[in-house]
Amino acid sequence: MTKNQEIKTPRPPVVVVMGHIDHGKSKLLDYIRKANIVEKEAGGITQHIGAYEAEVKCDSGEHAHKTRKITFLDTPGHEAFSKMRLRGAKIADIAILVIAADEGIKPQTLEAHKAIKETGIPFIIALNKIDKPEANPENVKGQLAENQIFVEGYGGDIPTANISATIGEGVDELLDLILLMTEMEELSANPEENASGAIIESRLDPKRGISATMLIQNGTIKKGMFVVSDKAISPARIFEDFRGNPIEEASFSMPVKITGFDKMPEVGAKFKTFKTKSEAENARGKTNEINDSGAEDKSVSDTEKDDEKIVIPIIIKADTKGSAEALEKEIMKLSGEKTILNIIREEAGGIKEDDIKLIVGVKNPIILGFNSDIDASAKEMAERFNVLFFISDIIYKISEWLEEEIKKRESAQPREETTGKAKILKIFSKTKNKRVVGGEVIEGKIIKGKYAIIKRRDAGIGEGKIIGIQRAKADANEAGKGEQFGAMIETKIEIVKGDELEIIEKIK
Repeated sequence: MTKNQEIKTPRPPVVVVMGHIDHGKSKLLDYIRKANIVEKEAGGITQHIGAYEAEVKCDSGEHAHKTRKITFLDTPGHEAFSKMRLRGAKIADIAILVIAADEGIKPQTLEAHKAIKETGIPFIIALNKIDKPEANPENVKGQLAENQIFVEGYGGDIPTANISATIGEGVDELLDLILLMTEMEELSANPEENASGAIIESRLDPKRGISATMLIQNGTIKKGMFVVSDKAISPARIFEDFRGNPIEEASFSMPVKITGFDKMPEVGAKFKTFKTKSEAENARGKTNEINDSGAEDKSVSDTEKDDEKIVIPIIIKADTKGSAEALEKEIMKLSGEKTILNIIREEAGGIKEDDIKLIVGVKNPIILGFNSDIDASAKEMAERFNVLFFISDIIYKISEWLEEEIKKRESAQPREETTGKAKILKIFSKTKNKRVVGGEVIEGKIIKGKYAIIKRRDAGIGEGKIIGIQRAKADANEAGKGEQFGAMIETKIEIVKGDELEIIEKIK
């Protein structure tokens, strides 16, 4: 063990705040930090992981009048951001599960609890909105017990705090619980080591380049050092704290932003820092990821082909990698029996000419922009080549727009209608691609030139085209119900006596 490895210093906790959408996670952080982040978020909902440092001073309890640092991670509550929430839990020391006391448990409450349980970190349940007349914290505790989440006083040891993020009631007690847990966890780090940690978010700024928000979990980084995350590398020159202020150095539990990466760092990946560029270059590609959030791009030639379904090729562009990932999860729920959504590219950044060029040769493409923009040349090219695009800063509005677009395309798609049925009575001859059969029409009529589904015991076994019909030994164009006929069918399917032909016609 080296001298540096022996140096351990108590470090501030990293606390992830989780819960269902609109249960007050961001408002709680607003109160603690005396900021107003909620109003800045599109639609009043958090759509990114936010990382914030707070100096908290409790007015009551064991830690009264003491000022301590806590790093908070605010995670989105929308269902689409489940991967983002899991990443937040993986890099945190403690979790706060926020539940609105007037609404109780919701789907994302349980999903957030599952993420916390997977990581094994200790957590506190904050029963929020107790200032509302309809709030019933005891009822929520009962709901938790019904879902095998046992809090103190209800057969378990999970601590709870009754709070109002709006007026601040109970928040000091919640902070006391966090600091008590911190002492029990005995969190420590080594300030003498080079900083290492996790990539929280990455984005492409058209003016400044590629940046990453990073959480330092150990060690110290100073301006002029180099950051490596898998194959991405950056000097720590444009080096800022969570407020966007330039800084010279940062240490454990601090969220920082570094701009100047040569490649987009993967969200959730680990990073390490080095004093020299040569050390960083040698380490490139050797860091490992926390999770499987790999690159999403794939070539147009990989698009799924299905003659029975509408295939919609899609490019997703977003302000950050995490946002792009969340949008993909949200829109993929719209794939169904009639429609395949095929993601051609998913990445951070604005919509560029390169995106249009990638998708312009594909049938019926769509480009979706989430918190991103489209440059003038790309817009002109998209309009010239009829490439449809839609941009919004609210994830569910993109999903709603795409759902309507899918409905339009499905309604315009030709549908199949059965116009007749016939039973095969005899097989006269067969070649590699043709069958000559005799049969009787049992419903509707069969028509020369139409396609037929070949059925055996009510199950479709293939298709064929009727290329010739005879009635009473004379050529005919069709045969009606009750008439016997001879027919030449173009198909490779083996037809046997007793099979049925179901005549289909495409209707627009």
